[in-house]
Amino acid sequence: MITTEMLTGQSTEHLIDLCGNHRLQPAAAKAFLELQAAAERAGFNLQPASTFRDFARQQMIWNEKFTGIRQVMDAQSQPINISCLDAGQRCIAILRWSAMPGASRHHWGTDLDIYDPDLLPEGQKLLLEPWEYLENGYFNHLTQWLTANMNRYGFYRPFLHDRGGVAAEPWHLSYYPLAQEAERQLTPQTLLACWENQEIEGYRWLSQHLDSIFERYITNIDGVSS
Repeated sequence: MITTEMLTGQSTEHLIDLCGNHRLQPAAAKAFLELQAAAERAGFNLQPASTFRDFARQQMIWNEKFTGIRQVMDAQSQPINISCLDAGQRCIAILRWSAMPGASRHHWGTDLDIYDPDLLPEGQKLLLEPWEYLENGYFNHLTQWLTANMNRYGFYRPFLHDRGGVAAEPWHLSYYPLAQEAERQLTPQTLLACWENQEIEGYRWLSQHLDSIFERYITNIDGVSS
């Protein structure tokens, strides 16, 4: 069991270095390195694009999206004009692609976004958009290989299908043996407590609708069999 501070991205004591600036919990890091080695044997250069993200970073992403400083995308990965939306509409639009501060799975040290830099076309920036990983996308073969092999290393995709909440994220892997416990620990009450004395754009609307947000965007995810 991890502490509330670890759960909400306000502590790094549960993490070890993976590579570069990337960090995971020790068991998740070990499992990923084993998955990475297997991928290499299959001809892929499996690398993390994002691992641990702290509360402050998630808070900045959220607030910048809410205020229009950072782009918000729709279901087709097209930019939304956030200025014409009310607070609730803005929150719903942001939640499709970004978690609330304190509620990101990237806080836990169990989840990571992956890609293969060798498959990225020259001059092409990694976008982390579904089309890159699906049929005809340059990471499609990696996606297929992971689907067939990642479960034996303890990984699954929590956002494999679009269920009307978080958009499908074929690049997002979660280490189930640890993530399942974090899922059980995270509650609306935990999140409200970690928001005390923090600047969270849309706080009033979020706090009033937190139970339904959890049901739609946090508990409504794909299971380990994905």
